[in-house]
Amino acid sequence: MRIEVFRDVFQLARVFTISRGSRSEARVLSVKLSDGEYVGWGECVPYARYDETLESVEAQIAGLPDRFDRSELLGLLPAGAARNAVDCALWDLEAKRAGRRVWDLAGLPVPGPEITAYTLSLDTPDAMRAQAEANAHRPLLKIKLGTADDMARLEAVRAGAPGAKIIVDANEGWSSETYAALAPHLVRLGVALVEQPLPAGEDEALIEMERPVPVCADESCHDLSSLAGLRGKYDVVNIKLDKTGGLTEALRLRDAALAEGYGIMVGCMVGSSLAMAPATLLAQGAMVTDLDGPLLLAEDRDTPLKFDDAGVHPPEAALWG
Repeated sequence: MRIEVFRDVFQLARVFTISRGSRSEARVLSVKLSDGEYVGWGECVPYARYDETLESVEAQIAGLPDRFDRSELLGLLPAGAARNAVDCALWDLEAKRAGRRVWDLAGLPVPGPEITAYTLSLDTPDAMRAQAEANAHRPLLKIKLGTADDMARLEAVRAGAPGAKIIVDANEGWSSETYAALAPHLVRLGVALVEQPLPAGEDEALIEMERPVPVCADESCHDLSSLAGLRGKYDVVNIKLDKTGGLTEALRLRDAALAEGYGIMVGCMVGSSLAMAPATLLAQGAMVTDLDGPLLLAEDRDTPLKFDDAGVHPPEAALWG
């Protein structure tokens, strides 16, 4: 089996800012697996928060043997971006060999569209209100926050989109004191979910705190092994393929999390439709779907995912799976 890795750059429609910084483009790695007859594709987004770079992920993939399957891959690479791209490419390759869709191979129901969140970048309150007004027609907005003075931003977004469902992502940017002060206002403003309010290494404080709005683990939840450390702190887990290391582990994590009573959020890094395509299978019936990566881009794959009033649709075979 031949593995090729390509660096692709997609320009963003506008500068995207979270509490850790800003970007104007999405730099991704595309993986191509070929057996001489069929080709499978996958995409990953190396993430500096997890000490990943384009170079480090390329090196991990380059170290793989010539022959392996998806079950063996779980032991060859750790959870993360490299394993994600290869795992998803293997699923795509298997589907093409079998002449079937991935959901059939995985024993999953035929997927349909899911309403996805649309993310508003961190900015001044006035700028965020303008973003909210421009996107007030969308049913679900996700607000990037994570500073000590976020109250004005919350108020501004709610004023700009009074009818939208809102979720908040602090990206580890709050202290326990900031979160405690904001929590009653999250309820007042109709926020439906707050994502990773505290740093992953400091989230023990959540055990002793009231959670009037469901709290979702993102940076604190990577793969199946993460679940044991979330008990008593979180109500929802955000499953991202670039954290789990692919669809194979993500399905295992979803099933285990549901069995333990967690709600499921399916999220993404900022990547193209190829990165989102496998996650649309995972998102079926999720409490929150957050697969808006392609909506934030100024350009996308040749066969992009379809987004409409019904949400994000599963991929055409020409894209993936």
